[in-house]
Amino acid sequence: MADASTSSHGDLKLTRITKSFGDFTAVDDMTLTIPQGSFFALLGPSGCGKTTTLRMIAGLEEPTAGSIHIGDTDITTKKPYQRPVNTVFQNYALFPHLSIFENVAFGLRRRGVKDVKEQVEKVLKLVELPHFADRKPTQLSGGQQQRIALARAIVNRPALLLLDEPLGALDLKLRRQMQIELKWIQTEVGLTFVHVTHDQEEAMTMADTIAVMNEGRIEQMGSPAELYESPCTAFVANFLGQSNLIRGKIESSDGESSVVQVNGQKISLLKSRNRSSTSSVLIGIRPEKIRIGLPEGLTSGNTLTGGIVSDVSFVGVSTQYVVEMPWKQDLMVFEQNDGGTPTLRAGDPVTLSWNEPFTFGLDGSEDVNAGAEMDGEA
Repeated sequence: MADASTSSHGDLKLTRITKSFGDFTAVDDMTLTIPQGSFFALLGPSGCGKTTTLRMIAGLEEPTAGSIHIGDTDITTKKPYQRPVNTVFQNYALFPHLSIFENVAFGLRRRGVKDVKEQVEKVLKLVELPHFADRKPTQLSGGQQQRIALARAIVNRPALLLLDEPLGALDLKLRRQMQIELKWIQTEVGLTFVHVTHDQEEAMTMADTIAVMNEGRIEQMGSPAELYESPCTAFVANFLGQSNLIRGKIESSDGESSVVQVNGQKISLLKSRNRSSTSSVLIGIRPEKIRIGLPEGLTSGNTLTGGIVSDVSFVGVSTQYVVEMPWKQDLMVFEQNDGGTPTLRAGDPVTLSWNEPFTFGLDGSEDVNAGAEMDGEA
């Protein structure tokens, strides 16, 4: 029988996977298919189950229930070394006493490959570090060490590459650069990448598909644009970027739209954008979709009047406003600094407006703040 570490390729399939530690369920009855060759992100706050899921795929934890397949091969109970899987960790785990060449060649030599030179040189070129082959890891920067850790994993041509918070130790500028490079490398080599992170920007920059996890379950799964534009729960709306969520009640429906009463004011919501099954609804609008102006200046689209600017922050590409509404809720507005809008000051009365299609509706029984406290955690 062929070893799974070399024979199995295909989609990664998790079927009804559960992992419990005593009374605590870390992963709860998860079913998931990750297509071969895709860049997939498991995104969520600490304790949501994403790292436990990764460890089960790697063979470092055994599921309490359920099965894991790569293609037609069942790897649920196989040892880590029997799986066609490599993992890149946040701390790189390079061998300090070995040269960069030998670090990359390590897995090939363990598998009994005699002539490693061509394969190692090819993968060092891919990560743009061929001239560092004779150096030791301590002579490299954090970003360079990260690339070598990636090269060492890729050279073995696994069916699956697991990335466990791989950019967490890098500074912001280098992290953003590496996000673009990682995506390019994944496209070049065509391997399946499964990336675990709590960083929304990282997931959205690199992944084809994101699964947002919360309390051991997948809250929502889709492309970055899908999740951002059409979140299906308050948790996803708040965790992936920022959202203004306002309680309202559907008063009437006509054609494609519903009229929603929001604290004495009326706005329009497309029925196709409403996920609430009752008249109670959370109206959602992203801060950058809102236009802000003096009371007499904005009259088209959905409008909310009676706001007072309570805080102004200049952040380069945009100015961020906090606006207190008459019902004492603060709403966020991000206005592009393109010269089109005069800067407002704290204390100015304002009207907010946006186009109807930008509005989304969620179940009115949800917690407005779900996920909001977790979006920037380290």
